[in-house]
Amino acid sequence: MLNNISLILVIIGALNWGIIGLFGIDLIGTLFGGQLMLIPRIIYTLVGIAGIWAITLLFKDKH
Repeated sequence: MLNNISLILVIIGALNWGIIGLFGIDLIGTLFGGQLMLIPRIIYTLVGIAGIWAITLLFKDKH
């Protein structure tokens, strides 16, 4: 369950970075009132934590 949530958050983060790279628009910041507002900062933090969790998945034994 936690792995799936982590994957979804990492995908959201990756898509947001892709939109920033292609169009210069921070979709999360735009939708929630700016990068420095509380809700986008919480989302960015959750995406960061999910990224760290995803790193641990690389080292898990698959058997």
